[in-house]
Amino acid sequence: MAAVRDGAGLPEPADFAAPPTSDQRARWSDADAAARPGRLAPLRARFAAADIDAYFGLRRQHLRYLTGFTLGEGEEKVAGTSGQFLVSGGEVIVLADSRYTLQAGRETPGARIVEGPRDLAAAWPALVASVGARRVGVEASLLPYATWRRLEAAAPEVEVVPIEGWIEADRAIKESTELDRVAAACAVADRALATLLPKIRPGATEHDLALELEWLIRTGGAEAIAFEPTCLVGANAALPHGAPSDDVVRAGAVVLFDFGAEVAGYRSDMTRTLFVGEPGERDLAVYELVARAQKAAIDQLEACVDGDLALPSGRDLDGVARRVIEGDGRWPAYGHGLGHGIGLQTHEQPSLGAWSLDGPLPSPTVFSIEPGIYLEGETGVRIEDLILLDAAGGRVERLTQFPRDVIVV
Repeated sequence: MAAVRDGAGLPEPADFAAPPTSDQRARWSDADAAARPGRLAPLRARFAAADIDAYFGLRRQHLRYLTGFTLGEGEEKVAGTSGQFLVSGGEVIVLADSRYTLQAGRETPGARIVEGPRDLAAAWPALVASVGARRVGVEASLLPYATWRRLEAAAPEVEVVPIEGWIEADRAIKESTELDRVAAACAVADRALATLLPKIRPGATEHDLALELEWLIRTGGAEAIAFEPTCLVGANAALPHGAPSDDVVRAGAVVLFDFGAEVAGYRSDMTRTLFVGEPGERDLAVYELVARAQKAAIDQLEACVDGDLALPSGRDLDGVARRVIEGDGRWPAYGHGLGHGIGLQTHEQPSLGAWSLDGPLPSPTVFSIEPGIYLEGETGVRIEDLILLDAAGGRVERLTQFPRDVIVV
């Protein structure tokens, strides 16, 4: 692979797109408002087949997607019932207590705002009766079993039906303005890492570099980080989800960064493994093999789209990359999946892994492709990019623009 060295063309912040303007953010907000009736339609279309009258939702990302009401990261843990919602055939109800009623009124003009009760079970009979529901689908993975039983006892004439995966499947199919926001989040992350490069020097700690990267993301056009940034040096890079420590950057060791930005609610996720000083022969060979595995997966997608062939499943695509590493035979392939969808959540549908579904990948969508090799006690390499897949539009596009070359700082 080509190598880019300090002082000889390292990426610079100006190489990547500028942060979105306030006008662009306003257009995205307007696009969301216009899209919401269309987002509600497939949900309601499933009611008849499932023989339900309404859908009760708890996931804050579903709330934002369908209604516009926004709770921050982790806020649902202290919001009580606020942010929970009920969709019937003709109405959307959003629960909001006094802390959120003004916000809900502004963000969900088409919904009926109902006082968020302290005890959901006590309010449940009146809530479901207000839309005439006798069978209500509920996001089963999020509602505690004890609460489920209390809802059944509070309104025994109303059947509570477990529902999973409906809105997740709808959210996997991305609208063009959703893809634009993921791309904008990628650009924020790209610029942040390019800005950080001069500080990646022997003696810098993992913790300090991760903290500086977070600062660059937050001040570079993102309203938040997608998740806590990771910086891992040398043998620590063999921990796929390791946390930054006080270990220092050393000449001859790899430095692995895994991080992302959030822009207008939508997230990015990227991993780059950099070299401090000239890479050793083994580390360079590991890097090149990981890059080959990633390229094989992307090439497979392009071949399907260019040849108008059926799209692979997430399981199939994982196998394409995994066989490159296993066929080489020198090192074990990654134990995690090849990738994951991304959008309002860092990890969402579709899934790309040995356990993924057999059906073809959805389109248009966006997901990560992130093979890796991890050698315990020695080193680790992962390369992660976000890939836009739009089969109908003939597009397989890398949204992460930061170079994949061997970068030596």
